[in-house]
Amino acid sequence: MTDKNVLILLRGLPGSGKTTLAKVLSENGKYPVHSIDSYFTNEIGEYYFEFDKNHLAYKNCEEQTRKSLENKSEKVFVDNTFTIDWELEPYFKLASEFDYLLFVVTVENYHGNKNIHDTSLDQLEKMALKYKVKLM
Repeated sequence: MTDKNVLILLRGLPGSGKTTLAKVLSENGKYPVHSIDSYFTNEIGEYYFEFDKNHLAYKNCEEQTRKSLENKSEKVFVDNTFTIDWELEPYFKLASEFDYLLFVVTVENYHGNKNIHDTSLDQLEKMALKYKVKLM
């Protein structure tokens, strides 16, 4: 076990299982989970994406993550597509600022699930082309 608290970023394309994995790893809410999707999800769990508010969702997720780190949560999870490096950067800075051990975990869709956000196959392919994995 590590002496440091841990920030874990779960990344992958829509439908890969990021949210489900976050729920499992957070022990069904024992540890905080933050997501861009939370901004667009109402209190009864319905998801309504509004592209013109996407920047607000990113900011909200960062702010919620910051609060969890300020509260010294032992583990904090963030699930998002994180297909482009700039999406990861704010969380790298937060981990450094609060002295959290950082992990970036890529979730792959081996289970064949469809995404619940109705992201088209064309859009998924475009996202996949931008997706870079840092192995070294």
